[in-house]
Amino acid sequence: MLEQLHTADAVLEGKKILIVDDDVRNVFALTSALENHGMDVLFAENGRDGIDVLTQNADVDLVLMDIMMPEMDGYEAIRAVRKMRQFKRLPIIALTAKAMREDREKSIAAGASDYIAKPIEVDQLFSLMRVWLHE
Repeated sequence: MLEQLHTADAVLEGKKILIVDDDVRNVFALTSALENHGMDVLFAENGRDGIDVLTQNADVDLVLMDIMMPEMDGYEAIRAVRKMRQFKRLPIIALTAKAMREDREKSIAAGASDYIAKPIEVDQLFSLMRVWLHE
């Protein structure tokens, strides 16, 4: 069991994660959890800034994208990222306070790889991340 846990964390360790979220509390909580698992974290507070950070850091392994943000929402940002050839296969997990089925479908339709509802259950998030980061 411990060996499996260590192997699973090896999937996360050293990965570069971009968090795009305008809520500082969410960013702080997520950053703490991710860094405790050995991940490097980048941050942007809206979709437009997220795209800028991503283009300057092409080695990002996964994006956690909030949906409800000012300036450019998560749906629009995900669509813009997917138009860039180098990021077509980049795992993007949509984060939203709305757990309704239509929001999940809208996230996937915009190009998100997966979806998780807020408040985020960290163990569930790590399970999703392991699936998308497993090589």
